[in-house]
Amino acid sequence: MRLRLRQIFVIGLALSLLGIGVPAWSQDDPSRSCNDELAAGTPSYVVCRWMATPEEAADIAKFWLENDGQHMIEAGPQPPITIDCSEEGNVCPTDSEGDGQMHDVGSPDVPGAEDGGTPECQNGDECGYVDPTGVTAAEKAAAQQSTAGQAAKAVTQTTMRLWIETELADEYKAGKLAEGVKKVAALVAAQPEVVGVRFTSQLGYNQTFATAEELDKFVAETTAALRTALPGKKLAAHTVVPQLGCGTNDTCKAELAKKYPLLDPDRIGTWLAKGMIDQLALDNGHLATEYATWNIDAATAQRNQWIQVRARAWDAYAQIAAEDASFAASGSSQLTEEQATQAITERIAAPLQDDAAETVTLWTRWQNDQGQVSRVYGEKWAANTTWDQLKKLGSVRARLATIYDPANPEVDVATDLKNLSEVFGQVYLHAA
Repeated sequence: MRLRLRQIFVIGLALSLLGIGVPAWSQDDPSRSCNDELAAGTPSYVVCRWMATPEEAADIAKFWLENDGQHMIEAGPQPPITIDCSEEGNVCPTDSEGDGQMHDVGSPDVPGAEDGGTPECQNGDECGYVDPTGVTAAEKAAAQQSTAGQAAKAVTQTTMRLWIETELADEYKAGKLAEGVKKVAALVAAQPEVVGVRFTSQLGYNQTFATAEELDKFVAETTAALRTALPGKKLAAHTVVPQLGCGTNDTCKAELAKKYPLLDPDRIGTWLAKGMIDQLALDNGHLATEYATWNIDAATAQRNQWIQVRARAWDAYAQIAAEDASFAASGSSQLTEEQATQAITERIAAPLQDDAAETVTLWTRWQNDQGQVSRVYGEKWAANTTWDQLKKLGSVRARLATIYDPANPEVDVATDLKNLSEVFGQVYLHAA
């Protein structure tokens, strides 16, 4: 049911972006349609379908309620399984918490407690909550005052969900993984609204790791350390898997396996199957150029990639995201309205419609080593056609994310985040 609703939603969105009307949706069983119950003006891609028609619901209710609810009585709960501790052969634990005695509500149940209050700690220290991450009050305060900490607080004033984006591969290589994890944990402790942490980018694509074994060890040890330090938080990683774009071209797959030996789809699938990574972002930057030798264009390569993701059931293990930097250009995007609409259709609507990517992450601003800035929006947030087109995607805002570096703002953090929240539902906040 979830899959069908999502398909309907995304297909309707993609067509509406292009101004194409959506035909009336046909059900396999028209009698189960409850579209007439929807309010006037409901988008055509929102479909109502009875799990049980009103007539069936009436029959179900009649069955359980007839004869003074006799069927309900007969289907009562099974008697609980009990153990008689006095019966020979039964062993009951005697080391449970508490003193084994009943106490009145509000009365002290620990020696030393008065009027239901907290007893004096046995070791003389203050009693209270102990942060499971091991972050001290001083470390948390320092994180709150940092550039990233202040920006994280500002994000919570917007409608965007907050992720922390960092790179732990360098700390790992330097033997300082524990320090890197502790720094991230302090930032998360300072801002509990954080959804999760993206701990690495270009995993296996860059030159950080030389062997597959080293790469596997980094993923295993880093995610284990983060799970311990950040219980309940999601872990994300970014990479690229060129072989997926080859489709059924075996020559293409063989050549790219040699060119990118660490980016084996089976290896990456194992990380997901083992639950190491909760979100995997697949970069689209290689799609336009990597496959020219085999006459595979960008659109076909992207389609091949998402077919492979579905075939491998990666989305059953983790959330899959598409990542794209092609909307930005030196200075600012110069796309016309028609070009921007086409790019949105190909780079945003298509991955979502292909039902493999749950979200799309767009790079909206970055600076190269020469200081040249590339943007999607206009300089100092000047009017820009591409940005105006992106702002029209309100119906999928929750599925759109971006990366923001508070150390290099466009204007200032508050202004930047306010503008970004007009397009994106999630932000990855870079923490150096």
